[in-house]
Amino acid sequence: MRNLKLLLGFAFVATLFTSCYVEETAYIDEPTISLNQLLNSYDLWYVDINATQGYSETPFLQIAFTVSFINGRMYANNNLVGIGNQGNGYGVEIGSYNAYDMILDVNHIIDGFDSFDVYQIDNNTIELYNPFNDTSYFLNGYQKSNFDYDYVFYDNIHYFLQEYEAWEKTYTSNFGALNDFDNENYLQFLSGGNDDTFRSSQDAGVNNINNLFWDFTGDYGVGDVSGNMYLKTLTLDYDFFDNEFFELTVINDSKIELFHSNSGTVYKFNGRNYIAYYRESAEEGKSDKTEERLKKRKRKTKKVENTRENTRS
Repeated sequence: MRNLKLLLGFAFVATLFTSCYVEETAYIDEPTISLNQLLNSYDLWYVDINATQGYSETPFLQIAFTVSFINGRMYANNNLVGIGNQGNGYGVEIGSYNAYDMILDVNHIIDGFDSFDVYQIDNNTIELYNPFNDTSYFLNGYQKSNFDYDYVFYDNIHYFLQEYEAWEKTYTSNFGALNDFDNENYLQFLSGGNDDTFRSSQDAGVNNINNLFWDFTGDYGVGDVSGNMYLKTLTLDYDFFDNEFFELTVINDSKIELFHSNSGTVYKFNGRNYIAYYRESAEEGKSDKTEERLKKRKRKTKKVENTRENTRS
């Protein structure tokens, strides 16, 4: 009888400890902060455009380098010109938002209403899943104090070239061999559908950029230089006299230097007519030209199908 009582006692204690363990585990699994607190836990959310899943696009996320959520207002760095300084590092206000039950509703000042399911991937990564177009964007959180604005600028330098209507030659060195590029006075780097297209003009002293006659249209490419983040290469493909190859250095937000490798000549170009992007359309303060001038960040890898099932009702 005594042995039976001992066995019953052990069984009771084991059940008690098992019950406590289950309750404690359930408590740990409960979310500790709200979605609004999560969004506000970082100053900047970097849009990792190459991680995007799905075949569609959400326009205001497609052009943003960073987004921020501050007291119901949404901000974005859409331009590389002035990044880190514009809006105290947050960029420009692009709309308002409401965060609840892991759902983010956004009212964009131009695109209007959009809604996202939000999934926390890890401590500083979230997924914004748009159930209306079955596409996910992945955002990485940073504080302004440790965000590398320079890296974002130089890693996306081809977009910087597109943020002016034209680049005007303002300096040619008195050293270097004569070459055909000496005759080129304006460059334009197109955005949108033809993200690798440039135009050049031999016009001189033109006050109104819209009056430029573009003599040539071709392809261009920007490349990296190993071991030097701040130095890039620029290749302009002129069909009739082969490629022109340069070392590209950014002097400031509106001036670049091109070192012509073959001739040894140095050129400087100033940006004319800055384009402030809010989205991929012609709106206030932006280019009102055709679709060839519309900005859109492109993924360096192919789009992949989003396998996440839509759990929204």
